[in-house]
Amino acid sequence: MTFDLELLRAFLAVVDCGSFTAAGVRLHRTQSTVSQQIRRLEEMTGRHLLDRTTRNVVPTEDGERLLGYARRILELNDEARQALAAPPSEHVARIGVPDDFSADRLTQTLATFANAHQRLRLEVTSALSRELRRLYDEGELDLALIKQQKGPSPARHTWAERLCWVDSRKHPTFGRDPVPLVVFPRSALYREEVIASMEALGRRSRISYVSQSLASLQAAVADGLGVSLLPARAVLDRHRVLGPETGLPSIETIEIALYHPPEADAVILQLAEQLSLIVEAATEVELASTGA
Repeated sequence: MTFDLELLRAFLAVVDCGSFTAAGVRLHRTQSTVSQQIRRLEEMTGRHLLDRTTRNVVPTEDGERLLGYARRILELNDEARQALAAPPSEHVARIGVPDDFSADRLTQTLATFANAHQRLRLEVTSALSRELRRLYDEGELDLALIKQQKGPSPARHTWAERLCWVDSRKHPTFGRDPVPLVVFPRSALYREEVIASMEALGRRSRISYVSQSLASLQAAVADGLGVSLLPARAVLDRHRVLGPETGLPSIETIEIALYHPPEADAVILQLAEQLSLIVEAATEVELASTGA
């Protein structure tokens, strides 16, 4: 047996209103039509559902049992109808950003952008650059900020990434032998540069701390777990920048690249412009902090 929603709706109206006449007014139907619907529902269920007293109409014991189910069935039906009747999102923007660009000004900018585009749904992924590049190449991202080795690429814009060698200000470790190193995982940028630079300097080294979280690496260096190579904007007051006097080379092989398809729509192009402003502001801070 499959319940007819209109019959259930008539049943609830009669119970709530206490009369067939009032139920007909609520449902914009005649009293006889409502009576026929209740009769059909009773025939369908094989149960007497309503008692007609001299003053009003009340549910029988079987009617009381059906009442709760009827309300739930109609509520679920109305929820489903409303969900499907809601206008679909105009656009889904899938954005990928490196960890050190996934907080502060970026989230504020994205929130402001989303509020200004109420039918836009943002999906932001923060990950290592190689993972972001894979997702972009596979069509899983519409827009991506990616760190990469300098060289020819299909990126729409690129900016130089300023890097600094950093040690703990309070608990320096560069003088140790071997030198402890705080690095990103094997699949990340910077790691190979760190190890190769130590070898070129003739210093023995060991990996002491590995994390894909920039915040975690910052804390590890500050607390004296080792030396690292970090973006200039990620240098903290608790860090000591290791300059040329240490023999460590200046690393200028990394760039920040912005990717989006050439045929990207207007929303993605607007987001690309917003991300460009964030990167430009960040690189200006780097230039100031490095004295370049």
